[in-house]
Amino acid sequence: MNLLIIGEVLKRMQEGGPLFMYPNLILFFVCIGLGVYIFVKGDQNGKFKEILSHLSLFALVWGFFGMMIGLIHAFDAISMATSVSTGVLAGGLKIGLLAPTFGMLIFIVGRLLIIGLVLKKK
Repeated sequence: MNLLIIGEVLKRMQEGGPLFMYPNLILFFVCIGLGVYIFVKGDQNGKFKEILSHLSLFALVWGFFGMMIGLIHAFDAISMATSVSTGVLAGGLKIGLLAPTFGMLIFIVGRLLIIGLVLKKK
């Protein structure tokens, strides 16, 4: 069961574009690790919380940047084709939305960690 989930995740990572998905995966693990580190060790001057904020925002922007690059390539291919079916177009749009969706997930996780840190501090 777990191998099926891992296989599906890796398939989506490849579909979304490895150049944009794998760096975001690394950022995902860094954000979680940094959040856990801050919860355990603390963050007296707020530097780590600020880094977590910047990393989560970078992941979001990186995902949208990947979508823009992918859409530009897709529209180039569509403009050269004589006819494009709606299924091919919908499939391309789905693939184009994988990177920003993953970036949004990382952004949400990072922001939830920051909210937790703020609530813990008070």
